[in-house]
Amino acid sequence: MDFMKIQASFVQDGKWWVAWTDDIPGALTQGATLEEARENLIDAVRMIREPVDLSKLPKNKIVIEQLEV
Repeated sequence: MDFMKIQASFVQDGKWWVAWTDDIPGALTQGATLEEARENLIDAVRMIREPVDLSKLPKNKIVIEQLEV
């Protein structure tokens, strides 16, 4: 994967740090510390840029459920 630079934003909300980037729509996460939020944002961006190939996941270990949000 090619590396890219993004501008990240962080804000402390109570005991959590919220992290996002306007450069990648949908990249939003949080962490208990600023460093954890930073690492989680990097992971979120990587997951968006390199989606998981679902066909390679073991079918007998996938949990599917409905969630109300």
